[in-house]
Amino acid sequence: MELGRFSVSLNVKDIVQSQKFYETLGFKTHPDCGSVKDKWLIMEQGNTIIGLFEGMFDKNILTFNPSDARFIEEHLKQNGISIDTPTQGDKGPTHCVLKDPDGNTIMFDQF
Repeated sequence: MELGRFSVSLNVKDIVQSQKFYETLGFKTHPDCGSVKDKWLIMEQGNTIIGLFEGMFDKNILTFNPSDARFIEEHLKQNGISIDTPTQGDKGPTHCVLKDPDGNTIMFDQF
């Protein structure tokens, strides 16, 4: 099963301060994904991706970008895994959210 690209979505208190911090670590702001004005950014360094999100959710999220989130959701359900937020519709962008056994949030975000 292909899970897609992996990133960590971080709940940050100050998007500007966080952007500066991760730039100091060598991350670059992805030019086509978010903005300080919108209070979210995607930062990249090589193959490492971090999403910075101010005020959008309560906890950090492990994020995968599969080509078919609906398939992954169905596979998880068939294996007894509960889905907190199910995918929507039959086509196009969607996402599903679940928690691992330790309560960590995982999102499969298909766009």
